[in-house]
Amino acid sequence: MKDETKIYCVGGAVRDQLLGLPVQDHDWVVVGSTPENMVAQGFQPVGKDFPVFLHPETYEEYALARTERKTARGYKGFAVYAAPDVTLEQDLLRRDFTINAIAQDVDGNLIDPHHGIADLRAGILRHVSTAFSEDPVRILRAARFAARFGFVIAPETLTLMRDMTNNGEVDALVAERVWQELARGLMEKKPSRFFETLRSCGTLAKILPEVDALFGVPQPEKYHPEIDCGIHTLLVVDDAARHDYVLEVRFAALTHDLGKATTPKDILPRHIGHELRGAELIKKLSQRLRVPSDCRDLALLAARYHGDIHRAFDLRAETIIRLFQSADAWRRPERFAQLLQVCATDAHGRTGHEQDDYPQADYLLQLLAAARAVDAGAIASHCADQAAIPERVRLARVAAIEKITQPESGTN
Repeated sequence: MKDETKIYCVGGAVRDQLLGLPVQDHDWVVVGSTPENMVAQGFQPVGKDFPVFLHPETYEEYALARTERKTARGYKGFAVYAAPDVTLEQDLLRRDFTINAIAQDVDGNLIDPHHGIADLRAGILRHVSTAFSEDPVRILRAARFAARFGFVIAPETLTLMRDMTNNGEVDALVAERVWQELARGLMEKKPSRFFETLRSCGTLAKILPEVDALFGVPQPEKYHPEIDCGIHTLLVVDDAARHDYVLEVRFAALTHDLGKATTPKDILPRHIGHELRGAELIKKLSQRLRVPSDCRDLALLAARYHGDIHRAFDLRAETIIRLFQSADAWRRPERFAQLLQVCATDAHGRTGHEQDDYPQADYLLQLLAAARAVDAGAIASHCADQAAIPERVRLARVAAIEKITQPESGTN
């Protein structure tokens, strides 16, 4: 590159290095160059909305220093200016948080015009400039970083986030971006902070009204010492994170009790029929946010059957077979195991019950193994009436389960 060109490492790589965390990817800003010069140096252009290039050897991203000007509502409504006269300081000014607006030159020197290092040490998420309010995705990013690092939101930043919610800027978020940030938030170390942050600025009610509606809804203290359905949900998603469960399980943990928000007030704190109501809410939420089918399907199963699974030791063999059938456990035993993880984390997400055993999981897996061991092919080969085969197989599976649930049945 030309002598006047300068390259800086920026953003998450510098932040994580200062926090003593593993650095996954490096992002670079190039000051004083042009797209033509980058291509001449062998960089491959990949940016659609602004000039970004892949290094010819490392394939890391190098972006020309740029400024952005708001032109329309939403996170895509920006006019980008990238030219050799854009300074590093101007590029850093457009960034979201001070902790992400720190640069490092090739000699290791830190450039920190917005005091991001001080905010890192204090554990504060603070916006760089009022341009923060021009991109509603930054609210979701603030919530995600709060969940990842445990940082608090600076009061002035939280005020800005509330204003963005109240003035309708959040309404411009598209479904795919909301889901992307929600999925990332669920996969953080403390996902409850993601939802607490969104709730504190009013955004949760905008993008996930079904979850927001759970707060303030009571449930029986006998089973739920935390009482509040919203608090219970946060305890559940945090337990799923502690066990490092996959995204499908975490999403199901988040949505398993949505139906409780629609319980008629005259029967509270009981929640009769919340399972079916919750399943309908999950269908609508998943369609609205375009939730991947694997996440949606497990969430539907968890909403519908978590109560039955909690009562597993009281279920008759016939009922257990219907549960396996409804969950498609014959063909998808791995998904049924995930369903049991959701139920276990639901049981743990109660004040004072965080370390309880959940024997229902091993019990149902034992019964499933016994039922799946039934040789359906052998039964079919000895059944003259093909129409009777499904019922013969079902009865054989019931009998296999009863050998475990009723070991003394049929003896004198």
